[in-house]
Amino acid sequence: MMIHPLADVKSIRIGQDTRVWQYAIVMEDVTIGENCNINCHTFIENGVSLGNNVTIKSGVYLWTGIAIEDDVFIGPNVTFTNDKYPRSKQYSEKYQQTYIHKKASIGAAAVVLGGLVIGAYAMVAAGALVTKNVPSRALVIGSPAKVVAWLNEDGTKMIAQGNIYLDNKNNSWKVENNELILI
Repeated sequence: MMIHPLADVKSIRIGQDTRVWQYAIVMEDVTIGENCNINCHTFIENGVSLGNNVTIKSGVYLWTGIAIEDDVFIGPNVTFTNDKYPRSKQYSEKYQQTYIHKKASIGAAAVVLGGLVIGAYAMVAAGALVTKNVPSRALVIGSPAKVVAWLNEDGTKMIAQGNIYLDNKNNSWKVENNELILI
């Protein structure tokens, strides 16, 4: 584990080979897995948990209620929220819970509203405004974010053939209720 001398890290639950860079702030009740990279100018609030191999780029603030699974990428200046009705000096008794599932990626300057789920292998484009759950393997873009493609595990697009999608392992998929289903 490497913690830069200019970082302010209170948590002792940080995994092996994790790097925390200068001007990062990590509160006491935070869990960070192994081999993570927490870039400079980040803030991780109490109650946040990160899995293994997570990258948090500069300018990201992770608020209470956010849980991030293994192998997730959070791009620079991604904005998260956790309070649907914020007011100055009025603190919620319970914050919204946001879940980012394994191998998801969120592009630079995207905004993710509180209480949402980003599915496994999903990708949120840079600058997207995420107002609804993102299904596993979906590529979402825009404001508000909308599904524009379905992805292989490596992030490349599946091939569409009518209503069927072919992945790079020759599996066939279909979309039902905005979810990708293996057929």
